[in-house]
Amino acid sequence: MTDPNHGVLLDVAEGVATLTLNDAPRRNAMTPELGDALRTRVSELRGREDVRAVVLAGAGGTFSAGGDLQMLERLRKASFEEARVFMLDFYARYLSVLDLEVPTVAAVEGAAIGAGLCVALACDVCIVSEDAKLALNFVQLGLHPGMGATWLVPMRVGPQRASELLLTGRRFDGREAARLGLALEATPATETRARAQALARSIAANAPLATRGVKQRLGLDRAALQRALEEEARLQAESYGSADLGEGLAAAAARRPPAFHGR
Repeated sequence: MTDPNHGVLLDVAEGVATLTLNDAPRRNAMTPELGDALRTRVSELRGREDVRAVVLAGAGGTFSAGGDLQMLERLRKASFEEARVFMLDFYARYLSVLDLEVPTVAAVEGAAIGAGLCVALACDVCIVSEDAKLALNFVQLGLHPGMGATWLVPMRVGPQRASELLLTGRRFDGREAARLGLALEATPATETRARAQALARSIAANAPLATRGVKQRLGLDRAALQRALEEEARLQAESYGSADLGEGLAAAAARRPPAFHGR
């Protein structure tokens, strides 16, 4: 099991807490253990008066490669109800970033794929590297989108563009993400973390009660997001029983195009 003290690193300076997903060998793939570590760090930060903004980043030049494929393989053997309940708790681990009372800034370097990109979108502001490798590629694996994708993406870019991104699963870079409104701005890769930190410090310098109030007023509709998560968990649980997901995972492992048959 990932040690919470190492799975997500925590540093606090100048009113800004930096949370760093720290599983670089696996490109910060989203496992239950890494999610537990993130939720633990979020709990540590709640109520801290010396923290006025949070930066979320990934170690090793990668934000997150998305859901762990071995985890997806294991879920194929679970019952529908086991998979549905597991997914709801899995979402909650990572979307615990929404429980932070202070503004959050995602610093997206390298890859942010699938559910990994969704976690970045759950932050109040997203700064991306120009050459970041981004995708909402759930359907390319034969899997229904999860981690709030069906709610977070339309909220950022509108329903039509969200449909295009989620139905094709195509890759795009940080420049396009900024043009579409998925990110505030795109920076050279060497400047992304520094820009996110500078933005967080400028937020932290302001009146804490006022900034927390603004965050609350501008915040996500948690009830609407929860309804989306409930539906996503149900539909992902259905996907785990499909032959298409097995084909998608096999194709991803073999680095070949999948051949889906709709069953």
